[in-house]
Amino acid sequence: MRFFFPDSQDQIGPFFNFESEEHPVHRVRQRDDLYAHEALRRTPYDGMLVSKAIVDGVMDRGSKFTEAQRERIYRTGAHDFYRLKNRRRHLEIMGDCGAFAYVDEEEPPYSIDEVIGFYEGVGLDLGVSMDHIVFGYLSEAQKKKGQGVEADWVRRQELTVEIAAEFYKSVRKQGCGFTPLAVAHGWSPESYQRAVTDLQKIGYQRIALGGMVPLRSNDVLDVISATADVRKSTTEFHLLGLTRTEHMSKFADGGVTSFDSTSPFRQSFMDDKDNYYTLNSTFVALRVPQPDGNPALKRRIQAGEVDQQEAVHAERLCLKTLRAFDAGKASVDRAVAALRSYEIIYDTKGRDRSTAYRRTLEAAPWKSCRCGICQDVGIEVMIFRGAERNKRRGFHNLAVFKRRLNRTTTRR
Repeated sequence: MRFFFPDSQDQIGPFFNFESEEHPVHRVRQRDDLYAHEALRRTPYDGMLVSKAIVDGVMDRGSKFTEAQRERIYRTGAHDFYRLKNRRRHLEIMGDCGAFAYVDEEEPPYSIDEVIGFYEGVGLDLGVSMDHIVFGYLSEAQKKKGQGVEADWVRRQELTVEIAAEFYKSVRKQGCGFTPLAVAHGWSPESYQRAVTDLQKIGYQRIALGGMVPLRSNDVLDVISATADVRKSTTEFHLLGLTRTEHMSKFADGGVTSFDSTSPFRQSFMDDKDNYYTLNSTFVALRVPQPDGNPALKRRIQAGEVDQQEAVHAERLCLKTLRAFDAGKASVDRAVAALRSYEIIYDTKGRDRSTAYRRTLEAAPWKSCRCGICQDVGIEVMIFRGAERNKRRGFHNLAVFKRRLNRTTTRR
C-alpha cells in the first residue's frame, strides 16, 4: 500500500531559532528549508502528489509557488526540485489538476494539452486525467426517503469519463513518459462501478476513486466492494484524499494499491486534540500562542480587555517553564499551572485543557521518539505555536503514520 503525500510547499527551516523566533538573515527558503523526507530519519511516504493548480494556479487563484520556484520546477524537473534524486529508493511523483480548486465551475478550466504539458514539463511518473468532482452521495437511508440522482451529478461523471478518453488517446499518441490515471466519480456504489467499467474499457489500468472524503467509512467500503466486482486483475485503484488506516486491509482486498492524504500532517495544527501521533495513541499539543499572532487575543488587547504586558508575561513564563520541564528542572504541576494561567487570558471560549496537558506532559512522548525531529528540538515539537513548530509536529506525524500503515498492511 503506497502512500503519496500532496505537496503544498510545506517545509521547515533547520536553523530556526526557537528562542528568538527568527530565521537566519541570509536564509533562502528553496535552498535551505527542508521537506519531510529530508528532515526525518526515514522517508515518511512512498511518493508525492503535486497539483497543477498549486504550481500554475487556476483561474483567478494564484499559484502557491513563487515565480522563481515555478521556473525552477519546469527547468529542473520535479524530482530535482523536491530533491528526490539520488535517493536509495525511487519515490514516484503523481500529478493531478487540483479539482477542488475549480469545483464550482461548470467545466474544468484546463485543456488536455495543457495538462499533458504540465505533467511532461515537470517530469512526473504518474498523471491523473482532469476530473470534475461529484459532490453528492445517496445512502440507503436517503434512497428510502425518495431522494433521487441530480442531473448535475450525472453530467459531471459523464464529462469526467469523456475527458479521460481524450486524455488516454492523447497520452498514447504523444508517447508520454508518465503513466496515465483516470478518476472514477459517482454518487452510489453502482454509479462508481459503472464509471470504473467505462474507464477500463478505455484502457486504464490505474484508476483513482475520487469524491469520497466526506463519506462514512461504511459507504466507502460499499463503493470499493462494488468496484472490486468489476475490477480487472491488472487494474489498480488509488484513493484520492482518503486515509482510514483501520480499513486499509479491506481496501487492499478490493484492489487499492495506493492513496494520498494530508490528514496526519494537518492534524498537527488543525485538530482540537489529536495533534501528536504515537504508534498507539495521540496527544494534545501544548498551546502557547503569540500575543500578536492570535487574532482573538490581539483584538482583546486592542479593545483594552486584556493587559498586553500581562499577556506577554504569561506567554514568556509558559515557554520558560516548559523548557525547564523538558530539562528536568520543573514539575508537571508547574508546567500545567503556567499553561492554565495563559489559557485563561487568551481563550475566550472558557476551555480548560489542564487534564489533557497533564496527560501529554506526564507521558512526554517526544522524549522517546526517534523520528529525527523530536530528539533535535525536544519539547518545541509539542508546542502549538507558529508554522515552524506546527510543521515539525506534522512531519513527525507523517513518520508515525507511515509506521502505523506498515504495521497494518504487514498484518494482512
